Amino acid sequence: MFEKLQVFEEKYEDINRQLCDPAVVADQETYRALMKEYKNLTPLVETYRAYRNACAQEQEAAQLLEEKGLDKELEQLAEAELQQGREEQQRLAEELKILLLPKDPNDERNVIMEIRGGAGGEEAALFSGTLYRMYTMYAELRGWGTELINANETELGGFKEISFMITGEGAYSRLKYESGVHRVQRVPETESQGRIHTSTVTVAVLPEAEDVEIDINPADLQIDTYRSSGAGGQHVNKTESAIRITHLPTGVVVECQDERSQYKNKEKAMRVLKSRLLEAKREEMSGAIAQERKAQVGTGDRSERIRTYNFPQGRMTDHRIGLTLYRLEDLLNGNLDEVIDALITADRAAQIENSMQGDE
Repeated sequence: MFEKLQVFEEKYEDINRQLCDPAVVADQETYRALMKEYKNLTPLVETYRAYRNACAQEQEAAQLLEEKGLDKELEQLAEAELQQGREEQQRLAEELKILLLPKDPNDERNVIMEIRGGAGGEEAALFSGTLYRMYTMYAELRGWGTELINANETELGGFKEISFMITGEGAYSRLKYESGVHRVQRVPETESQGRIHTSTVTVAVLPEAEDVEIDINPADLQIDTYRSSGAGGQHVNKTESAIRITHLPTGVVVECQDERSQYKNKEKAMRVLKSRLLEAKREEMSGAIAQERKAQVGTGDRSERIRTYNFPQGRMTDHRIGLTLYRLEDLLNGNLDEVIDALITADRAAQIENSMQGDE
């Protein structure tokens, strides 16, 4: 581990020198790439240096304690420094293990989220709206931007499906854990007997594709226009500004009707299409397309779920890590950091365990 850290430190210093070179500063593309790498290496190198300082502190204190004739006060001070150095080393060593884990190359990307009602009809559609509100509020709390792409609204104000983009630093790194089946248990407003119904909603989180990654042949696209419509078939406008793009080789269909401009709708739809095709390409490379897709969004059946929102009990349970919180309203208002932090911690712990097993 320490040989790796030394190499990273040397690379960090080399990049620092390059960033001071006027020729590099003048080349904006190279400069931006180096700055990004420098920024990524900074936490690792700074933690490594802090670890070395803690080691030096422990050694100095140990050497001092070996000396004979120390007065009591100085001896106590050296013992305290020795203990502090050891504790700091242990803490920083754990931090370094996490920082050395392989990074998901998509973590810094924007995301496209797709929410669809599963089992439960209108109640599932209403909960799709609840989740959409939760994620947009979470994005606002994180300082991220949101942009609606497409929405298929129901007469009661829910969504059969809704897709939207969240833009901001590290959006995918936190939201990727939201992929899967979300189960809701509550008494619907239309239920006269007061019975609790169980419904499901599927959430897919896709990292936004970059243009250089996906090359789409225009001949492979079937582009249809139609009139944007709201709930109950009422026309939002009278022009055919809504866009439906079908990627003929794969059968992937993307719709966008949020904008009044046909051009803007087409641009948004293409962004979603590229992200979906990129995701399919990655899954194909891993050799497990069906398994990967099922792992992400499942089928929407009531028995499949990553999380349950129980309204009568005011609780949310994430079944992957066994976390239960009794503050449902607060979570639905976008205060998701405690849940997501716990998921990240569990993911890192599993990665560390796997890496240790691999070293054996």
